[in-house]
Amino acid sequence: MKAKIRATAQKLVNLYRQAHVIVGGWSAVNPIFIEEANDEVLRELQDLPTGKMLMQHIENLRSGKTSIDSIERELLPYGGMMSGAEMMPSLHLTSTQLNELKYGIETFTPNQEGLDKFTSLDVVRNFGEEWVNAIDSILQTEPQLHAKWASVKQTFNAYRLWNSANTIITQPLTERVRAQVQAEMPDYETYLPLFGDAGTGLLNKLRTFISAV
Repeated sequence: MKAKIRATAQKLVNLYRQAHVIVGGWSAVNPIFIEEANDEVLRELQDLPTGKMLMQHIENLRSGKTSIDSIERELLPYGGMMSGAEMMPSLHLTSTQLNELKYGIETFTPNQEGLDKFTSLDVVRNFGEEWVNAIDSILQTEPQLHAKWASVKQTFNAYRLWNSANTIITQPLTERVRAQVQAEMPDYETYLPLFGDAGTGLLNKLRTFISAV
């Protein structure tokens, strides 16, 4: 029961952080917060990164302070920097930077070497850890690059989850880790098979690992 509560709390945090890229945005995720955040889940949120901000947001929704399709600006994850192009005025690139970014995307090769080369570009490094979300916003006005950019994101997610899974199965299993993996299992199931038999085998190991008593 405790594991289920932690998995639910982690799922809500994930939705909170990714609301800016979910179809429907806050209108889509806010009803889920209201429905699934019972007292036990709320207690669990206290110990998760950004959990206290999400708790306040849920309280605002339930009290009526915040409408079902919005969020108070001070409670936006990432300080509001990932909530749409209209809220990201600092993401204006020079023509040189934009050309560097376009060339990097157009010449990208979907493997570890290609990913390392892309993330080493100055224009990408400038965005820090949030480079995926930042470039998502920038490319809203560059539809001709969307297919190639999707390949970059797919490759990044695949290697991120591959490395994460390999690390997880070599560490002691805690209830916090179990809950996080359960919440992210759909992502593992999507991306690990891209590595063929090795990825499928790793996925099975991960499933076995988190099901251990």
